[in-house]
Amino acid sequence: MNPLETPDAADHALLSEFRELWDEVEARRAANRKTPGFSNFVSADYEQVFHALLEHRGKRHRLLEWGSGLGVVTIMADRLGFEAYGIEIEPMLVDYACELAESWGSDAEFFVGSFIPEGFELDIEEGDEVFRTVEYTEPAYDEMDMELRDFDLVYAYPWPGEHSFHLSIMRQFGNPDAILMTYDGREGVESHLV
Repeated sequence: MNPLETPDAADHALLSEFRELWDEVEARRAANRKTPGFSNFVSADYEQVFHALLEHRGKRHRLLEWGSGLGVVTIMADRLGFEAYGIEIEPMLVDYACELAESWGSDAEFFVGSFIPEGFELDIEEGDEVFRTVEYTEPAYDEMDMELRDFDLVYAYPWPGEHSFHLSIMRQFGNPDAILMTYDGREGVESHLV
């Protein structure tokens, strides 16, 4: 085997390619920052997320991104070998994500709607609080013809103070063997067993 074809070399090449994707997404975000739909879009540190996905590759197989925005994490996951799906409440962002997926050779799928399953109940005693997530929108799971428990890795970038809320969703509706992987601007990427 050619040393350039080792998994590490392939991952390094993919990382270089993804950096171009991140630059394209940042340029698109900057150009549309005043456009409705983009006003709440916040980028994660995609390189940290890339490395976290590598840690789960081969151990987890089906990823769902909550609040997928322009679809970067979902596209990366697909290109790394996961079966990858994204849910986003803003139709315009889903349209952009689908365009990006096609142009970057990804089979990732994106759906408009809420990531909150029907019947979810906040557990205030456990610290569940919702500050910015839109709660009263049709869940995307019916359109996907899937349920949250069908995923073994869920990625989210929760609004500040909403981490417990995300964990509660997973505990109520997720696969008991799944991992919730979250990004936080201060803490970086963390993986939580459900």
